[in-house]
Amino acid sequence: MNEIEEWLNSRIGLNFRSGLDRMRRAVDLLGNPKRAYPVIHVTGTNGKGSTIAFLRNLFTDQGKKVGSFTSPHMVSIHDRICINGLPISDADFIRLGRQIQEMEIELVRSHDQLSYFEILTLLAFLYFREERVDLALVEVGIGGLLDTTNVLDGQVAVVTSVGLDHQETLGQTLTAIAEQKAGIFKKGCSAVIGPLPEEARLVCEQRAAALGLDFYEYGKDFSFSNGSFKNGDLLLSHVVLGLQGAYQEENAALALQAFLLFMKQRGWEIDFSVLPSSLRETHWAGRLEEISPGIYLDGAHNLPALTRLVEFIKEQKGKKCNLLFGALKRKDYSGMLAYLQEALPEVQVTVTSFAYGESVGQGEAANFDYVAEHREFIESFKREQAADQLLFITGSLYFIAEVRAYLNRV
Repeated sequence: MNEIEEWLNSRIGLNFRSGLDRMRRAVDLLGNPKRAYPVIHVTGTNGKGSTIAFLRNLFTDQGKKVGSFTSPHMVSIHDRICINGLPISDADFIRLGRQIQEMEIELVRSHDQLSYFEILTLLAFLYFREERVDLALVEVGIGGLLDTTNVLDGQVAVVTSVGLDHQETLGQTLTAIAEQKAGIFKKGCSAVIGPLPEEARLVCEQRAAALGLDFYEYGKDFSFSNGSFKNGDLLLSHVVLGLQGAYQEENAALALQAFLLFMKQRGWEIDFSVLPSSLRETHWAGRLEEISPGIYLDGAHNLPALTRLVEFIKEQKGKKCNLLFGALKRKDYSGMLAYLQEALPEVQVTVTSFAYGESVGQGEAANFDYVAEHREFIESFKREQAADQLLFITGSLYFIAEVRAYLNRV
């Protein structure tokens, strides 16, 4: 662990939601790096990472230099900040981190010290400017309106989905959460939304109308079904996606729509012949990832995401499915487990613990089977695995990252 990572870790737990004044001041002190490149800003309860993965491939295959900022990370913190999919180097991470440390000396004269996520966001902004990217794909941390990344003015703003998650921060209703998500809409940008619940769709539509934005809605202005993407200008047929799960068609459609809009805005020529391969070659760690034969990792860390995983499991006809579940206590783990019990009565669900934070333990497992050591459970499954057996490992993204690191070592 380098010195900047140690500094970052000392700021874990400083989660400010009091506004963006401190972040705006920090950006100013760094010379407004965010103005050096155009941005596609992506928010949503689920689907952000997959949508950015599709976008990154689409732009990279057009010869563009693409910065991407995503969270959390699966392997290394450096994976959050990439150029064309390649993580920032240790040397650049340390050097730019030191710049932020120096800037903070001035910042704290008038504001609080920076949080973990604020530091990482600033580091990404600086790196993208230094690398002279053609565009940056920036994923919102939580919500949108008050999120650290919302000091940006994106050229295209994307809302992938709206569901109940982070209610303690974003609000208790879909309407309240949608108001936070739509907070990334800015004058002069285009807004693209996925298939949202009606109350959330209305919030986004009204926000876009109030700002006079071009507004594009999944299922109305563009769609993707049975391997075909369609909007007012393009029909792309016989498309095979690199990411598994029927719901990835929605994320691919959002990515394609945002990509086409952005390319048109910039006046950049499109090589349409490579679009199918860009989508086919897209991969995203920990999202229905078959890490080993018959063993899938999926970071379904809230109920809306879990419903999508359940859809995929139900499609596995003739297979005996097992599920290993690890979650943080601050999440609605009991609601997720109850849903699994109801939706998949034939699936063996086992609860486990992991190292990050306060994960659920035997006391929270209730009437579900519990194992304290997930590594032993996975190794036992692999030894005894029959040809018709599948294991789905799901829950917190931190849990998935821990399991993924282990399975990639063995």
